[in-house]
Amino acid sequence: MRIIVVGGGISGLAASYRLMELSRERHLNLEVTLLEAGQRLGGSIATEQVDGFLVEAGPDSFISEKPWALQLCERLGITSRLLPLQTTRQNLYVVHRGSLHPLPEGFILMAPTRLWPMIRSPLFSLAGKLRMALDLILPRRGHGSDESLGSFVRRRFGSEVLERVAQPLIGGIYAADPEELSVAATLPRFLEMERSRRSIIWATLQERRRSHARRGESGARWSLFVSFANGMQELVDTLANRLPEGMALLGIKAVGLARNPAQGWIVTTDRGEEFAAHGVILALPAYGAAKFLSSLAPGLSEELRAIPYTSAATVSLAYRREEIPAGLDGFGLVVPAVEGRKIIACSFSSIKYPGRAPAGFELLRAFVGGALQPSLFEQSDHAMETSVRQELAALLGIQAPPLFCRIHRHPNSMPQYLVGHPDRVRRIETQRSRFPGLALAGSAYRGVGIPDCIHSGEEAAESILNDLAKTDLL
Repeated sequence: MRIIVVGGGISGLAASYRLMELSRERHLNLEVTLLEAGQRLGGSIATEQVDGFLVEAGPDSFISEKPWALQLCERLGITSRLLPLQTTRQNLYVVHRGSLHPLPEGFILMAPTRLWPMIRSPLFSLAGKLRMALDLILPRRGHGSDESLGSFVRRRFGSEVLERVAQPLIGGIYAADPEELSVAATLPRFLEMERSRRSIIWATLQERRRSHARRGESGARWSLFVSFANGMQELVDTLANRLPEGMALLGIKAVGLARNPAQGWIVTTDRGEEFAAHGVILALPAYGAAKFLSSLAPGLSEELRAIPYTSAATVSLAYRREEIPAGLDGFGLVVPAVEGRKIIACSFSSIKYPGRAPAGFELLRAFVGGALQPSLFEQSDHAMETSVRQELAALLGIQAPPLFCRIHRHPNSMPQYLVGHPDRVRRIETQRSRFPGLALAGSAYRGVGIPDCIHSGEEAAESILNDLAKTDLL
Protein backbone atom coordinates (compact mmCIF):
# COMPACT_ATOMS: atom_id res chain seq x y z
CA MET A 1 0.00 0.00 0.00
CA ARG A 2 1.49 3.35 -1.02
CA ILE A 3 0.89 6.62 0.82
CA ILE A 4 2.21 9.96 -0.42
CA VAL A 5 2.96 12.76 2.05
CA VAL A 6 3.26 16.16 0.36
CA GLY A 7 5.30 18.65 2.38
CA GLY A 8 8.40 18.04 4.49
CA GLY A 9 7.83 20.47 7.34
CA ILE A 10 7.41 19.22 10.89
CA SER A 11 3.81 18.11 10.20
CA GLY A 12 4.83 16.07 7.14
CA LEU A 13 7.77 14.57 8.99
CA ALA A 14 5.59 13.63 11.95
CA ALA A 15 3.00 12.08 9.62
CA SER A 16 5.65 10.05 7.78
CA TYR A 17 7.27 8.79 10.97
CA ARG A 18 3.91 7.91 12.50
CA LEU A 19 3.01 5.89 9.42
CA MET A 20 6.21 3.89 9.90
CA GLU A 21 5.40 3.32 13.57
CA LEU A 22 1.86 2.18 12.80
CA SER A 23 3.14 -0.04 10.00
CA ARG A 24 5.33 -1.88 12.50
CA GLU A 25 2.70 -1.98 15.24
CA ARG A 26 -0.06 -3.29 12.98
CA HIS A 27 2.19 -5.45 10.77
CA LEU A 28 1.23 -3.52 7.64
CA ASN A 29 3.07 -3.53 4.34
CA LEU A 30 3.24 0.22 3.67
CA GLU A 31 5.31 2.15 1.17
CA VAL A 32 5.49 5.82 2.17
CA THR A 33 6.95 8.56 -0.01
CA LEU A 34 7.55 12.08 1.31
CA LEU A 35 7.73 14.77 -1.39
CA GLU A 36 9.43 18.06 -0.45
CA ALA A 37 9.81 20.86 -2.99
CA GLY A 38 12.81 22.40 -1.22
CA GLN A 39 16.30 21.08 -0.66
CA ARG A 40 15.88 20.47 3.06
CA LEU A 41 13.34 19.10 5.51
CA GLY A 42 11.90 20.91 8.51
CA GLY A 43 10.15 23.91 7.00
CA SER A 44 10.61 26.96 9.23
CA ILE A 45 12.62 24.95 11.78
CA ALA A 46 16.32 25.47 11.07
CA THR A 47 19.40 26.01 13.22
CA GLU A 48 22.57 27.76 12.06
CA GLN A 49 26.01 27.69 13.72
CA VAL A 50 27.81 31.04 13.34
CA ASP A 51 31.23 31.61 14.98
CA GLY A 52 30.29 29.70 18.11
CA PHE A 53 26.73 31.11 18.27
CA LEU A 54 23.63 28.97 17.80
CA VAL A 55 21.09 30.87 15.71
CA GLU A 56 17.51 29.67 15.27
CA ALA A 57 15.86 30.70 12.01
CA GLY A 58 12.36 29.86 13.22
CA PRO A 59 10.98 28.38 16.46
CA ASP A 60 13.58 28.20 19.23
CA SER A 61 11.57 25.92 21.56
CA PHE A 62 8.25 24.19 22.08
CA ILE A 63 5.70 24.26 24.87
CA SER A 64 5.75 21.29 27.22
CA GLU A 65 2.15 21.58 28.45
CA LYS A 66 0.85 20.13 25.18
CA PRO A 67 2.03 16.51 25.24
CA TRP A 68 2.57 15.56 21.59
CA ALA A 69 6.10 16.89 21.04
CA LEU A 70 7.38 15.44 24.31
CA GLN A 71 5.74 12.10 23.53
CA LEU A 72 7.42 12.03 20.13
CA CYS A 73 10.79 12.84 21.74
CA GLU A 74 10.28 9.94 24.14
CA ARG A 75 9.52 7.54 21.30
CA LEU A 76 12.57 8.81 19.42
CA GLY A 77 14.72 8.39 22.54
CA ILE A 78 15.99 11.98 22.54
CA THR A 79 14.57 13.40 25.78
CA SER A 80 18.11 13.48 27.20
CA ARG A 81 18.87 16.15 24.60
CA LEU A 82 16.13 18.48 25.86
CA LEU A 83 16.99 21.69 27.71
CA PRO A 84 14.67 23.52 30.12
CA LEU A 85 14.65 27.28 30.34
CA GLN A 86 17.48 28.56 32.51
CA THR A 87 16.08 29.21 35.97
CA THR A 88 17.83 32.52 36.64
CA ARG A 89 16.74 35.88 35.24
CA GLN A 90 13.26 34.80 34.14
CA ASN A 91 11.78 38.28 33.79
CA LEU A 92 9.80 39.16 30.70
CA TYR A 93 9.65 42.87 30.00
CA VAL A 94 6.88 44.94 28.44
CA VAL A 95 7.65 48.24 26.74
CA HIS A 96 5.48 51.00 28.21
CA ARG A 97 5.94 54.62 27.22
CA GLY A 98 9.39 53.84 25.91
CA SER A 99 10.65 52.11 29.07
CA LEU A 100 10.94 48.45 30.08
CA HIS A 101 8.71 47.18 32.87
CA PRO A 102 8.68 43.57 34.09
CA LEU A 103 5.49 41.66 33.43
CA PRO A 104 3.93 41.19 36.87
CA GLU A 105 4.92 37.85 38.34
CA GLY A 106 2.21 35.27 37.83
CA PHE A 107 0.55 37.05 34.90
CA ILE A 108 -0.65 34.45 32.37
CA LEU A 109 -1.40 35.95 28.95
CA MET A 110 -4.26 38.12 30.12
CA ALA A 111 -4.97 37.28 33.75
CA PRO A 112 -3.03 37.58 37.02
CA THR A 113 -2.53 34.52 39.21
CA ARG A 114 -0.88 36.63 41.91
CA LEU A 115 -2.59 39.80 43.02
CA TRP A 116 0.14 41.71 44.87
CA PRO A 117 2.62 41.88 41.95
CA MET A 118 -0.21 43.13 39.75
CA ILE A 119 -1.23 45.78 42.30
CA ARG A 120 2.35 47.07 42.52
CA SER A 121 3.02 47.07 38.77
CA PRO A 122 3.47 50.46 37.04
CA LEU A 123 2.22 48.89 33.80
CA PHE A 124 -1.37 49.67 34.77
CA SER A 125 -3.06 52.80 36.07
CA LEU A 126 -5.19 52.69 39.21
CA ALA A 127 -8.29 52.83 37.02
CA GLY A 128 -6.90 49.98 34.90
CA LYS A 129 -6.29 47.84 37.99
CA LEU A 130 -9.78 48.49 39.30
CA ARG A 131 -11.24 47.62 35.90
CA MET A 132 -9.23 44.40 35.84
CA ALA A 133 -10.62 43.47 39.27
CA LEU A 134 -14.18 43.71 37.93
CA ASP A 135 -13.58 40.30 36.35
CA LEU A 136 -14.21 38.89 39.84
CA ILE A 137 -17.85 40.00 39.75
CA LEU A 138 -18.75 40.30 36.08
CA PRO A 139 -21.36 37.80 34.81
CA ARG A 140 -20.67 35.17 32.20
CA ARG A 141 -21.32 35.98 28.57
CA GLY A 142 -24.33 34.15 27.23
CA HIS A 143 -23.68 31.34 24.79
CA GLY A 144 -23.43 32.71 21.30
CA SER A 145 -21.25 33.11 18.27
CA ASP A 146 -17.47 33.26 18.26
CA GLU A 147 -15.83 36.37 19.71
CA SER A 148 -12.60 38.17 18.94
CA LEU A 149 -9.75 37.99 21.41
CA GLY A 150 -9.79 41.78 21.65
CA SER A 151 -13.49 41.79 22.54
CA PHE A 152 -13.05 39.02 25.12
CA VAL A 153 -10.13 40.68 26.94
CA ARG A 154 -11.74 44.12 26.84
CA ARG A 155 -15.00 42.69 28.18
CA ARG A 156 -13.39 40.81 31.06
CA PHE A 157 -10.42 43.05 31.98
CA GLY A 158 -10.62 46.36 30.15
CA SER A 159 -8.63 48.15 27.46
CA GLU A 160 -5.37 48.56 29.41
CA VAL A 161 -4.86 44.82 29.81
CA LEU A 162 -5.60 44.32 26.12
CA GLU A 163 -3.28 47.05 24.86
CA ARG A 164 -0.39 46.62 27.29
CA VAL A 165 -0.24 42.83 27.89
CA ALA A 166 -2.69 40.63 25.97
CA GLN A 167 -2.02 42.13 22.55
CA PRO A 168 1.80 41.85 22.65
CA LEU A 169 1.77 38.42 24.34
CA ILE A 170 -1.06 36.64 22.53
CA GLY A 171 -1.00 38.63 19.31
CA GLY A 172 2.74 38.02 19.15
CA ILE A 173 2.30 34.24 19.26
CA TYR A 174 0.09 34.37 16.19
CA ALA A 175 1.61 37.53 14.63
CA ALA A 176 -2.02 38.63 14.53
CA ASP A 177 -4.41 41.46 15.25
CA PRO A 178 -6.33 40.55 18.43
CA GLU A 179 -9.39 42.42 17.10
CA GLU A 180 -9.60 39.81 14.33
CA LEU A 181 -8.33 36.73 16.20
CA SER A 182 -10.83 34.08 17.32
CA VAL A 183 -10.73 33.51 21.06
CA ALA A 184 -12.42 30.12 20.62
CA ALA A 185 -9.66 28.98 18.24
CA THR A 186 -6.70 30.42 20.16
CA LEU A 187 -7.62 30.40 23.86
CA PRO A 188 -10.52 28.00 24.42
CA ARG A 189 -9.16 27.38 27.91
CA PHE A 190 -10.15 30.89 28.99
CA LEU A 191 -13.60 30.55 27.47
CA GLU A 192 -14.08 27.36 29.48
CA MET A 193 -12.92 29.20 32.62
CA GLU A 194 -15.61 31.83 32.07
CA ARG A 195 -18.23 29.19 31.38
CA SER A 196 -17.43 27.00 34.39
CA ARG A 197 -16.08 29.47 36.99
CA ARG A 198 -17.37 32.82 35.68
CA SER A 199 -14.27 34.77 36.84
CA ILE A 200 -11.04 34.24 34.86
CA ILE A 201 -8.92 35.59 37.73
CA TRP A 202 -10.55 33.24 40.23
CA ALA A 203 -10.14 30.27 37.87
CA THR A 204 -6.45 31.01 37.21
CA LEU A 205 -5.76 31.41 40.93
CA GLN A 206 -7.30 27.99 41.58
CA GLU A 207 -5.36 26.43 38.70
CA ARG A 208 -2.11 27.88 40.06
CA ARG A 209 -2.74 26.35 43.49
CA ARG A 210 -3.48 22.94 41.96
CA SER A 211 -0.42 23.19 39.72
CA HIS A 212 1.82 23.96 42.69
CA ALA A 213 0.33 21.03 44.58
CA ARG A 214 1.01 18.67 41.67
CA ARG A 215 4.55 19.97 41.30
CA GLY A 216 5.13 19.50 45.00
CA GLU A 217 3.94 15.90 44.80
CA SER A 218 5.82 14.78 41.69
CA GLY A 219 8.38 17.47 40.97
CA ALA A 220 8.40 19.40 37.70
CA ARG A 221 10.47 17.62 35.08
CA TRP A 222 10.25 20.28 32.39
CA SER A 223 9.92 24.04 32.25
CA LEU A 224 7.01 25.51 30.30
CA PHE A 225 9.22 25.77 27.19
CA VAL A 226 12.00 23.37 26.21
CA SER A 227 14.55 23.21 23.42
CA PHE A 228 17.44 20.99 22.34
CA ALA A 229 21.11 21.22 23.22
CA ASN A 230 22.05 21.84 19.58
CA GLY A 231 18.89 23.71 18.63
CA MET A 232 15.55 22.72 17.17
CA GLN A 233 17.28 21.25 14.11
CA GLU A 234 17.96 18.20 16.30
CA LEU A 235 14.29 17.22 16.15
CA VAL A 236 14.18 17.56 12.36
CA ASP A 237 17.44 15.65 11.85
CA THR A 238 16.39 12.83 14.19
CA LEU A 239 13.06 12.37 12.42
CA ALA A 240 14.69 12.50 8.99
CA ASN A 241 17.34 9.96 9.98
CA ARG A 242 14.71 7.54 11.30
CA LEU A 243 12.87 7.43 7.99
CA PRO A 244 13.89 4.59 5.66
CA GLU A 245 16.46 5.51 3.05
CA GLY A 246 14.86 6.90 -0.09
CA MET A 247 11.53 7.71 1.55
CA ALA A 248 12.05 11.50 1.53
CA LEU A 249 12.53 12.94 -1.96
CA LEU A 250 13.88 16.50 -1.94
CA GLY A 251 13.62 19.04 -4.72
CA ILE A 252 10.48 17.44 -6.11
CA LYS A 253 7.50 19.77 -6.21
CA ALA A 254 4.09 18.16 -6.30
CA VAL A 255 1.71 20.28 -8.39
CA GLY A 256 -1.39 18.19 -9.03
CA LEU A 257 -3.76 15.69 -7.44
CA ALA A 258 -6.38 13.57 -9.19
CA ARG A 259 -8.57 10.60 -8.39
CA ASN A 260 -7.49 7.23 -9.79
CA PRO A 261 -10.38 4.74 -9.88
CA ALA A 262 -7.96 1.83 -9.92
CA GLN A 263 -5.60 2.80 -7.11
CA GLY A 264 -7.03 5.84 -5.36
CA TRP A 265 -4.93 8.88 -6.20
CA ILE A 266 -2.38 10.26 -8.65
CA VAL A 267 0.08 12.93 -7.51
CA THR A 268 1.87 14.73 -10.33
CA THR A 269 5.07 16.76 -10.04
CA ASP A 270 6.51 19.75 -11.89
CA ARG A 271 8.81 17.29 -13.70
CA GLY A 272 5.85 15.48 -15.21
CA GLU A 273 6.26 12.45 -12.91
CA GLU A 274 3.21 10.62 -11.59
CA PHE A 275 2.98 8.86 -8.24
CA ALA A 276 0.08 6.45 -7.76
CA ALA A 277 -1.10 6.18 -4.15
CA HIS A 278 -3.89 4.69 -2.07
CA GLY A 279 -3.69 7.62 0.34
CA VAL A 280 -2.40 11.21 0.27
CA ILE A 281 -1.56 13.56 3.14
CA LEU A 282 -1.31 17.24 2.20
CA ALA A 283 0.98 18.63 4.91
CA LEU A 284 0.96 22.11 3.43
CA PRO A 285 -0.20 25.62 4.25
CA ALA A 286 -3.93 25.96 3.65
CA TYR A 287 -3.38 27.97 0.47
CA GLY A 288 -1.04 25.25 -0.83
CA ALA A 289 -3.57 22.51 -0.17
CA ALA A 290 -6.26 24.68 -1.81
CA LYS A 291 -4.34 24.68 -5.10
CA PHE A 292 -4.26 20.88 -5.18
CA LEU A 293 -8.00 20.66 -4.57
CA SER A 294 -9.29 23.52 -6.72
CA SER A 295 -10.70 21.31 -9.48
CA LEU A 296 -11.22 18.13 -7.47
CA ALA A 297 -13.08 19.73 -4.54
CA PRO A 298 -13.82 23.41 -5.26
CA GLY A 299 -15.87 23.91 -2.08
CA LEU A 300 -13.11 22.52 0.10
CA SER A 301 -10.53 24.52 -1.81
CA GLU A 302 -12.49 27.71 -1.23
CA GLU A 303 -12.67 27.10 2.53
CA LEU A 304 -8.93 26.45 2.68
CA ARG A 305 -8.15 29.53 0.62
CA ALA A 306 -10.21 31.64 3.04
CA ILE A 307 -7.66 31.08 5.84
CA PRO A 308 -5.38 34.14 5.57
CA TYR A 309 -1.67 34.15 6.35
CA THR A 310 0.79 36.79 7.44
CA SER A 311 4.58 37.06 7.22
CA ALA A 312 7.27 37.57 9.84
CA ALA A 313 11.05 37.71 10.05
CA THR A 314 13.61 36.96 12.76
CA VAL A 315 16.65 39.21 13.09
CA SER A 316 19.48 37.69 15.17
CA LEU A 317 22.31 39.93 16.37
CA ALA A 318 25.44 39.03 18.37
CA TYR A 319 27.22 41.37 20.82
CA ARG A 320 29.95 41.37 23.39
CA ARG A 321 28.38 41.41 26.83
CA GLU A 322 29.96 44.73 27.76
CA GLU A 323 28.33 46.35 24.72
CA ILE A 324 24.89 45.96 26.32
CA PRO A 325 24.90 48.69 29.00
CA ALA A 326 21.45 47.83 30.37
CA GLY A 327 22.36 44.15 30.82
CA LEU A 328 19.97 41.31 30.05
CA ASP A 329 18.09 40.50 33.22
CA GLY A 330 15.40 38.33 31.67
CA PHE A 331 14.26 36.23 28.73
CA GLY A 332 13.23 39.09 26.50
CA LEU A 333 10.78 41.90 25.86
CA VAL A 334 7.49 42.36 24.06
CA VAL A 335 6.32 45.55 22.39
CA PRO A 336 2.65 46.60 22.44
CA ALA A 337 1.43 47.90 19.10
CA VAL A 338 0.37 51.17 20.75
CA GLU A 339 4.06 51.93 21.31
CA GLY A 340 4.48 52.37 17.55
CA ARG A 341 7.87 50.66 17.35
CA LYS A 342 9.41 48.61 14.53
CA ILE A 343 9.73 45.26 16.31
CA ILE A 344 7.12 42.92 17.76
CA ALA A 345 9.40 41.48 20.43
CA CYS A 346 13.01 40.63 21.21
CA SER A 347 14.15 37.34 22.71
CA PHE A 348 17.39 37.17 24.72
CA SER A 349 18.43 33.83 23.23
CA SER A 350 21.65 33.40 25.21
CA ILE A 351 19.77 33.96 28.49
CA LYS A 352 16.93 31.55 27.72
CA TYR A 353 19.03 28.47 26.96
CA PRO A 354 22.70 27.58 27.51
CA GLY A 355 25.05 27.12 24.58
CA ARG A 356 23.56 29.86 22.42
CA ALA A 357 26.58 32.17 22.68
CA PRO A 358 30.24 31.83 23.71
CA ALA A 359 31.30 33.03 27.15
CA GLY A 360 31.31 36.81 27.37
CA PHE A 361 28.89 37.27 24.47
CA GLU A 362 25.13 37.60 24.05
CA LEU A 363 22.71 36.70 21.25
CA LEU A 364 19.50 38.66 20.71
CA ARG A 365 16.66 37.82 18.32
CA ALA A 366 14.10 40.41 17.25
CA PHE A 367 10.81 39.75 15.44
CA VAL A 368 9.53 41.96 12.64
CA GLY A 369 6.31 42.10 10.62
CA GLY A 370 3.07 40.32 11.43
CA ALA A 371 -0.51 41.35 10.75
CA LEU A 372 -0.17 44.75 12.41
CA GLN A 373 3.06 45.80 10.66
CA PRO A 374 3.12 44.01 7.28
CA SER A 375 5.08 46.78 5.55
CA LEU A 376 8.06 46.24 7.87
CA PHE A 377 8.44 42.70 6.57
CA GLU A 378 8.83 44.13 3.05
CA GLN A 379 11.92 46.15 4.01
CA SER A 380 15.29 45.29 2.48
CA ASP A 381 17.68 43.36 4.72
CA HIS A 382 19.74 46.52 5.27
CA ALA A 383 16.69 48.60 6.23
CA MET A 384 15.38 45.85 8.51
CA GLU A 385 18.71 45.51 10.33
CA THR A 386 18.96 49.29 10.68
CA SER A 387 15.46 49.64 12.15
CA VAL A 388 16.04 46.75 14.59
CA ARG A 389 19.34 48.25 15.74
CA GLN A 390 17.62 51.60 16.28
CA GLU A 391 15.00 49.94 18.48
CA LEU A 392 17.63 48.04 20.49
CA ALA A 393 19.55 51.27 20.98
CA ALA A 394 16.43 53.00 22.30
CA LEU A 395 15.28 50.14 24.53
CA LEU A 396 18.55 48.51 25.68
CA GLY A 397 21.09 51.27 25.06
CA ILE A 398 23.08 49.20 22.54
CA GLN A 399 25.13 51.55 20.35
CA ALA A 400 27.84 49.16 19.12
CA PRO A 401 27.47 47.45 15.75
CA PRO A 402 26.69 43.73 16.06
CA LEU A 403 29.36 41.12 15.47
CA PHE A 404 27.00 39.72 12.86
CA CYS A 405 23.35 39.93 11.84
CA ARG A 406 21.30 37.04 10.44
CA ILE A 407 17.86 37.70 8.95
CA HIS A 408 15.48 34.82 8.29
CA ARG A 409 12.26 35.61 6.47
CA HIS A 410 9.13 33.48 6.73
CA PRO A 411 6.67 34.73 4.07
CA ASN A 412 3.03 33.70 4.39
CA SER A 413 3.95 31.41 7.25
CA MET A 414 1.53 32.33 10.04
CA PRO A 415 -2.12 31.25 9.60
CA GLN A 416 -4.59 33.72 11.04
CA TYR A 417 -7.30 32.14 13.17
CA LEU A 418 -9.94 34.78 12.52
CA VAL A 419 -13.33 34.95 14.22
CA GLY A 420 -15.31 31.95 12.97
CA HIS A 421 -12.21 29.78 12.48
CA PRO A 422 -13.52 26.78 14.49
CA ASP A 423 -16.62 26.65 12.29
CA ARG A 424 -14.48 26.87 9.16
CA VAL A 425 -12.30 23.98 10.36
CA ARG A 426 -15.42 21.89 10.97
CA ARG A 427 -16.63 22.63 7.45
CA ILE A 428 -13.21 21.71 6.05
CA GLU A 429 -13.24 18.41 7.90
CA THR A 430 -16.79 17.62 6.77
CA GLN A 431 -15.90 18.21 3.13
CA ARG A 432 -12.58 16.36 3.41
CA SER A 433 -14.35 13.30 4.81
CA ARG A 434 -16.06 12.89 1.43
CA PHE A 435 -12.69 11.86 0.01
CA PRO A 436 -11.49 8.69 1.78
CA GLY A 437 -7.74 8.36 1.62
CA LEU A 438 -7.15 12.12 1.72
CA ALA A 439 -5.94 13.91 4.87
CA LEU A 440 -4.82 17.45 5.72
CA ALA A 441 -2.12 18.37 8.21
CA GLY A 442 -0.35 21.51 9.37
CA SER A 443 -0.65 24.67 11.41
CA ALA A 444 -3.72 26.02 9.61
CA TYR A 445 -6.31 24.11 11.59
CA ARG A 446 -6.04 23.52 15.34
CA GLY A 447 -2.82 25.12 16.57
CA VAL A 448 0.32 26.81 15.28
CA GLY A 449 2.91 25.47 17.75
CA ILE A 450 5.27 22.56 17.18
CA PRO A 451 3.28 20.16 19.40
CA ASP A 452 0.09 21.08 17.50
CA CYS A 453 1.77 20.49 14.14
CA ILE A 454 3.13 17.13 15.29
CA HIS A 455 -0.33 16.14 16.54
CA SER A 456 -1.88 17.23 13.24
CA GLY A 457 0.55 15.09 11.25
CA GLU A 458 0.08 12.06 13.49
CA GLU A 459 -3.70 12.35 13.35
CA ALA A 460 -3.52 12.55 9.55
CA ALA A 461 -1.48 9.34 9.46
CA GLU A 462 -4.01 7.49 11.59
CA SER A 463 -6.90 8.92 9.56
CA ILE A 464 -5.41 7.61 6.32
CA LEU A 465 -4.95 4.11 7.72
CA ASN A 466 -8.48 4.12 9.16
CA ASP A 467 -9.84 5.09 5.75
CA LEU A 468 -7.90 2.29 4.04
CA ALA A 469 -9.06 -0.22 6.64
CA LYS A 470 -12.70 0.65 5.87
CA THR A 471 -12.13 -0.10 2.19
CA ASP A 472 -10.56 -3.49 3.01
CA LEU A 473 -7.29 -2.39 1.45
CA LEU A 474 -5.43 -3.11 4.69
